Amino acid sequence: MVTLHGRWQLARAAPARSELERLLQGEPVRRLRFDATPLQAWDSRLVVFLRSLTERCAARDIQVDLDGLPAGVRHLLDLSHGAAREGLGDPPPPATSERVAAWLQRVRRETTLTLTFVGELTLSALRFLRGKARYRPAELLTVIQACGWQALPIVSLISLLVGLILAFMGAVQLRMFGAQIYVADLVGIGMTREMGAVMTGVIMAGRTGAAFAANLGTMQVNEEIDALRTLGVDPMDYLVMPRVLALLLMMPLLCVYADVMGILGGLLVGVGAFDISALQYLNQTLNAVSLTHFAIGIFKSIIFGGIVAGCGCLQGLYCGRSAAAVGEATTAAVVTAIVYIVIADGLFAVLTNILGI
Repeated sequence: MVTLHGRWQLARAAPARSELERLLQGEPVRRLRFDATPLQAWDSRLVVFLRSLTERCAARDIQVDLDGLPAGVRHLLDLSHGAAREGLGDPPPPATSERVAAWLQRVRRETTLTLTFVGELTLSALRFLRGKARYRPAELLTVIQACGWQALPIVSLISLLVGLILAFMGAVQLRMFGAQIYVADLVGIGMTREMGAVMTGVIMAGRTGAAFAANLGTMQVNEEIDALRTLGVDPMDYLVMPRVLALLLMMPLLCVYADVMGILGGLLVGVGAFDISALQYLNQTLNAVSLTHFAIGIFKSIIFGGIVAGCGCLQGLYCGRSAAAVGEATTAAVVTAIVYIVIADGLFAVLTNILGI
């Protein structure tokens, strides 16, 4: 007979268990019973102790009688033993067919959401062009400010470094043939056609696209978007269209700015490391870069801006209603935007090659 007395609580010192230890380590015991009449108070400390004690008794073939314990203690012990019997480890991996079916279902769901979003955005754009969209002009100006001049520092840094890298890599190889002056052609054409638009798109995906997803996702968690629908305000007009329009307007300007900063980076390398005068470098750049190159880069930037804004708003508008869902939506917005930018840039490369421009 084991008598439980005192207060078995985490906030207090545990009652003495020396006699019980001597009993278990001494002469053989066949049956263990409990008397909880003197027990004053208990919490999880008692449950943990009894769980450990019953496991030790089971290892020594000692029968344990729990009838003398309080009903709540017996219930918690039954739950703990049941969980141990069922096992709380990792579930067995699903079969290959189940994984394929789950993947196809996820692709179908994502495709449906994307097509629905594109259709609603198209209708919102038509309402905006007809002047029937309900939105706040101040909100549009705020988003333009956030994704416009506030993005200039990071765009300046990245574009300047990309121009430096392109110039240095190209000049090292061209110097072997005494043609380091053509580094101006490499940097100018590379920045205006490709790198200016691509790097600006990637920067805005990580900066503005993530902000769009987090902003709309937080509104979804706080049920603000549901409140707008209840008031008869279309979230596509009020929330999505200003963001998409702001990024479409700012991306060409940021792309041109990135082109200039990249050419400046190439100029610094050419003048500082390869004995090319600034006038020679600028003249070579003007001769190599045409308006066609600028137009291709600017057109790409508009498409990339739509991709970034669309991915950010899509993930934020349809995210779950928890903090973890907002984080997942933000991550998905950045990843999908970058992937789509790379795919679109590859398609542009193939198309311009076919057209010969």
